[in-house]
Amino acid sequence: MESAADRRNGAVPPGANAPAASIVAPPADTVALDALFRDSNIGETLDRLDRELVGLAPVKRRIREIAAFLLVSRAREQIGLSTGAPGLHMCFTGNPGTGKTTVAMRMAALLHGMGYLRKGHLVSVTRDDLVGQYIGHTAPKTKEVLKKAMGGVLFIDEAYYLYRPENERDYGQEAIEILLQVMENQRDDLVVILAGYKDRMEAFFRSNPGMSSRIAHHVDFPDYDDEELFAIAALMLDSMHYRLSASAQDALHEYVALRRAQPHFANARSMRNALDRARLRHAKRLFEERETPLSRDALMTIEAEDIRASRVFASAGEPQ
Repeated sequence: MESAADRRNGAVPPGANAPAASIVAPPADTVALDALFRDSNIGETLDRLDRELVGLAPVKRRIREIAAFLLVSRAREQIGLSTGAPGLHMCFTGNPGTGKTTVAMRMAALLHGMGYLRKGHLVSVTRDDLVGQYIGHTAPKTKEVLKKAMGGVLFIDEAYYLYRPENERDYGQEAIEILLQVMENQRDDLVVILAGYKDRMEAFFRSNPGMSSRIAHHVDFPDYDDEELFAIAALMLDSMHYRLSASAQDALHEYVALRRAQPHFANARSMRNALDRARLRHAKRLFEERETPLSRDALMTIEAEDIRASRVFASAGEPQ
């Protein structure tokens, strides 16, 4: 057995019996980006986004850019070039029914696959879930929501309602301050996505610069055009095992153009409501003919009369 004297005299090479754990390998010179891509399941998540959402080309392009940035950040980390965790908090702006919640869900899955989130679940809330009605009520409500969202994504819809400067007794500012602290101090375990109308979110950020400074990615969701709305309706019907007759397709094309011109149009959400009412009319029509045996085709097919019964065709009054 070597002695301390042996080592001093050079009889034993330095480090000959050093523990393996003390030998630190230098960072690799190369990294297989394609392997990282496959292991993270990014491709599957992005493909699912393409399948689930019609149109939204600018949104999908922006999400792919964010995914590419995060993947390269992981590669830089492996090669010893990490400069700290990238900012992940986001803001989704656009009108109702443009897919913001769905994209937030896919973003949660993407971040989980890449190792940026422990769980990858989505907790969707509004002001009422965060802000209390009396002194001492807001903090525990907000903290309870944050506890549920940890390890995933907290999606706050119509986030601008958190700030109501016209009401000096409003407790929304307390929720904002708690959110700001968590967004900064626990950004490695929680991603916050704020959502709402673009102009109102811009006003919200002007009034809350601390919140604006913590948002790394802004994604704007455009409205759907007529053909995209028709395609969305067709996908919805197919998922419910319905279909449109040829005349019903013509009627739905007309419906889309008329409904978009009316107030309170909510893109895909309005189309879902229209189809729900068409299905009710379809069921009522079949019920009134119940003495006749029903074929599979009859049970599946929406006819033009089921669409044209909407008051949208009769007037520009209350949308149906």
